[in-house]
Amino acid sequence: MNKSVRYALFALVSIGVNLLTQWPFFVIFQGSWVLYAALAAGTLTGLGTKYSIDKRWIFYYHPPSRKDEAVRFALYSLMGGVTTIVFWGTETLFYYFLDFPGVQYAGGALGLTVGYTSKYFLDRRFVFRMSTCSLQDGAATPS
Repeated sequence: MNKSVRYALFALVSIGVNLLTQWPFFVIFQGSWVLYAALAAGTLTGLGTKYSIDKRWIFYYHPPSRKDEAVRFALYSLMGGVTTIVFWGTETLFYYFLDFPGVQYAGGALGLTVGYTSKYFLDRRFVFRMSTCSLQDGAATPS
């Protein structure tokens, strides 16, 4: 399976984790803060899921030390900060300006799709550069 298909499938998994994490907030709670709490919770679970998948199955990165892992995760999170603005903005706009039940999930899915697409290129360039990739099958795995 080529990298773009793997990335798309794993992005769908991460989107699912994010939106499923948000769901109980909207079902159980009410109030103006619910959207923001759901966004924060979904972002945290999505970040952990996506980082774990991307480092192992997309960029084939095996950290040589805990320090390097921490640096990589910090860079990954920093690149995610930019794309999170797209995701949060899209979901928030859908939530407040379109009037039908569950519309925030459509906005979240759209925002995450746009964000993950741009995040791949940011991660490839700034987080998992060729020099940080592991050797797989005797050759450097391109990132």
